[in-house]
Amino acid sequence: MDANHALLYAVEIGNRLGLPVLFYEGLSCTYPNANDRIHTFLLEGVPETAKRLRKAGIGYCFNLRTKREDPGAALMRLSKKAAAIVADDYPTFYPRLLNARVPKEVDVSYYAVDSSCIVPMNVHTKREYGAYTIRPKIHRVLDKYLKPADELKVKHAFKLPVPDVHTAVAEKEIEKLVAECEIDHSVAPSTRYRGGRIESEQLLERFLSQNLRRYEKARNQPSEHATSELSPYLHFGQISSLEVAIAVQAYARKHKLIPDAYLEELIVRRELAFNYCHHVDDPGSLSDLPEWCQANMQKHARDKREHIYTHQQFEQADTGDELWNATQKEMLLRGKIHGYYRMYWGKKIIEWSKTYEDAVQTMIDIHTKYALDGRDPNTYANILWCFGLHDRPWYTRPVFGTMRYMSLEGMKRKTDTGAYIAEITQLEKTGKEIWHDGDSSFPLFDGERRN
Repeated sequence: MDANHALLYAVEIGNRLGLPVLFYEGLSCTYPNANDRIHTFLLEGVPETAKRLRKAGIGYCFNLRTKREDPGAALMRLSKKAAAIVADDYPTFYPRLLNARVPKEVDVSYYAVDSSCIVPMNVHTKREYGAYTIRPKIHRVLDKYLKPADELKVKHAFKLPVPDVHTAVAEKEIEKLVAECEIDHSVAPSTRYRGGRIESEQLLERFLSQNLRRYEKARNQPSEHATSELSPYLHFGQISSLEVAIAVQAYARKHKLIPDAYLEELIVRRELAFNYCHHVDDPGSLSDLPEWCQANMQKHARDKREHIYTHQQFEQADTGDELWNATQKEMLLRGKIHGYYRMYWGKKIIEWSKTYEDAVQTMIDIHTKYALDGRDPNTYANILWCFGLHDRPWYTRPVFGTMRYMSLEGMKRKTDTGAYIAEITQLEKTGKEIWHDGDSSFPLFDGERRN
């Protein structure tokens, strides 16, 4: 809720109309690949959200739909007593669908506010070709938007009864609630990431104190753990990119660091991905790739593949490449792959799939099922980058044509693949995470994996 411009606007409307504000969140058992991992992560954030909203004088309603036969449309029922609805303007998954559908079905004003990007998506009126085209446009207006959000000032505290669609969530009851849901129980919660605002704040603080100074040099070394690891929390709105950017700038000024490399990823690269998803009909489709990518795939579609693996083999990390298998196992266990190795992961799926269409579907399916940031604009753009999105043509080779190629030998030269494979092997064997921060290592979650 912190630095959430949609919530700020809802409070502004409430103050103007002399009405209280109700904050609504819903979690259904019917979304694609609904499973224990995603449910647990989301539910872990509920108690702290409720606590902070109460303190701010804002009502909170959380609706958990546990069975498919349970009544749905909780938002529609709540809308009958609302003066206006304010939602997040988000270009993928359910928010995109709801923002297109709900305004036509309710009798109140409906507003979608972009609180995901620092520079709002609609500032860029067209789809950008790459980072080099969007970067100057972002930097021209960045000072206007990169500043602390206004303080929440609620004039009319919420004192109404809690809506009957509300589901109370206590931390000690989360495992039980998840077990009661009609979802896929085969995908266990992440070994590494717990959901919630407090977790995201702790991760940010750890990144600032331990990793920001070494980020530029160590970010592409997965075994160094030098990245912020905030993507699941950014994706689910448990922390905002605005807050992170401001904190990074402040810490860098105080400690005389140069944060440009991290801010490039957080702002320019991330918002390039949002720009793409905002301007295409289907963010996961190959049909919106640039013309050179389309021509390249058409030319090399029938190239002979040296190895072809099935969807099941990919999902089960059953290939002949030990490094690739480790990246997939990281996904299976943690719900996230280090960004640099995810590029290699995706490139090899292209190389080992019968068709480009099979490859992109495999990548999307695995992310949708296992990744905590799997439905994020950044994820879609990073998957399609493997096919040439926001990249340029390279040297021609079989299967890839002029797509950028990544090899196992290159990974071995540039990164410590042995340390990474050993880490994932140990994690798979024990289920216990060890947190590495560059200076020390210590058990995570008291050394226990949640099941």
